[in-house]
Amino acid sequence: MIDEQLRFRGWLTDLFLKSRDETKYRSRAHKMKKTLRLLAGRSIKGLDCREVQVPRTGGGTVRVRLYQPLNHSAPLPVIVWLHGGGYAIGVPEQDHAMFQQFMTASPCVIVAPDYRLSVEAPYPAALEDCYDTLLWTKNHAEKLGINRNKLIVAGSSAGGGLTAALCLLARDRGEVNIAFQMPLYPMIDDRMTTESARNNQAPVWDSNMNLWGWRLYLGDRFGGEVPAYAAAARATDYRNLPPMATFVGDLEPFRDETLHYVENLRQAGVRVDFQLFPGCYHGFDVVCPDAEVSKRAMEFLMSAYIRAVE
Repeated sequence: MIDEQLRFRGWLTDLFLKSRDETKYRSRAHKMKKTLRLLAGRSIKGLDCREVQVPRTGGGTVRVRLYQPLNHSAPLPVIVWLHGGGYAIGVPEQDHAMFQQFMTASPCVIVAPDYRLSVEAPYPAALEDCYDTLLWTKNHAEKLGINRNKLIVAGSSAGGGLTAALCLLARDRGEVNIAFQMPLYPMIDDRMTTESARNNQAPVWDSNMNLWGWRLYLGDRFGGEVPAYAAAARATDYRNLPPMATFVGDLEPFRDETLHYVENLRQAGVRVDFQLFPGCYHGFDVVCPDAEVSKRAMEFLMSAYIRAVE
């Protein structure tokens, strides 16, 4: 059932990255966290890349990476990008290839927080860091050279989950307006009751890893009362959320929760651009960026991004 161009790397990713029990998952998450930290501070050639320390509510700071064209005069759109990694691992620098795609499609400023991970602190730590970064971005629009009316939030996997949650939180607090959202194959439902969520044959990310990821992220809340700001699929009011573009593969655990989220937004009157890609597992566009289906997914996403900017 897997797209032919995705099979080998999917198998290879399983071999080296997938955990077979929760203890190994937690151990591997800690190890991968340290490994990915080696990417911290790397830049993209041809862009102005720097970082700032954004004040965190409650004390401390959030390391935030900034990416922008070397020369621009008119205010640009801004993307607050939230990296993936099951809420447990990851750094902004892991998504440089995606940043380059956005810059090529339509120049922008990218603001990418290195939010707290679940192996460090459970919910709501990551969301609070993302919200502090969002407010900081709005309040520094002139200095950053951005158009605050073209503020976009985007991310993949757990970053997609944070994108959806951040849009709910921003709408309810009323302190900043988000113009557009791109939660790619988002991790948004801790209940895991859908047919696609019960899938231990999926490459890259299966139902067991999903379970362990949610346990780490939710901490003591897991299995109890979980707010929509932690798992956006639990929301009951989808009105007045930003227009959205997203895609998902039909072989991955997040397929059904993404389909349900898209339908809930549409029924609430929110415009959604959506595509389902057959034969694709979780993160296929990252694991196999040169596959034809991955190229089609990026073409779809960048077209939606350009329409939003225009």
